[in-house]
Amino acid sequence: MRGSTGYGKDFTKLDNGFLREGSYKDINALIDWIGTQPDLDADRIAVIGGSYGGHMVLAISTFYSDRIRCSIDIVGPSNLVTFLENTEAYRRDLRRVEYGDERDPKMREFLERIAPMNNVEKIKKPMIVVAGKNDPRVPVSESDQIYAVLKKQETPVWYVKANDEGHGFQKKANQDFEFYAEAEFLQ
Repeated sequence: MRGSTGYGKDFTKLDNGFLREGSYKDINALIDWIGTQPDLDADRIAVIGGSYGGHMVLAISTFYSDRIRCSIDIVGPSNLVTFLENTEAYRRDLRRVEYGDERDPKMREFLERIAPMNNVEKIKKPMIVVAGKNDPRVPVSESDQIYAVLKKQETPVWYVKANDEGHGFQKKANQDFEFYAEAEFLQ
């Protein structure tokens, strides 16, 4: 997927700023590929990801909802604008280089247009949202806002929020709870 590390700096930058949607399209191409594989079932795709991977889960759930069965969003930004405005200050400049600077009016308009949060009515498949209340990287408000709207529009959604966790669950009891909740959800 363009934007991934390990393939050189130029490849890593292929989804920066206005190129963001390219990485969404790469996942759609992966789903196409799954459909050509005799050992895989393209009608039973679940997507899961954390942090930026959680954002990708939200984007796929939004723009390719008809191609997946369900999704698991773990601490994913639901809107890169609100994420940039609310993440810890020490992270903003690095993230702006990658995601785009939300202070630029054209970039802000673009990011708002592609934000899963602003296209949430397109999410039709069941989702579980996982968040830590004390997350300094992806504020819990990103998970709160997507969960609230999904619940309101009656999309099947579960929310696992740990009051004593940050960016991903570190405590064994919370990890176990998340694991079993996700297993139950997938069943």
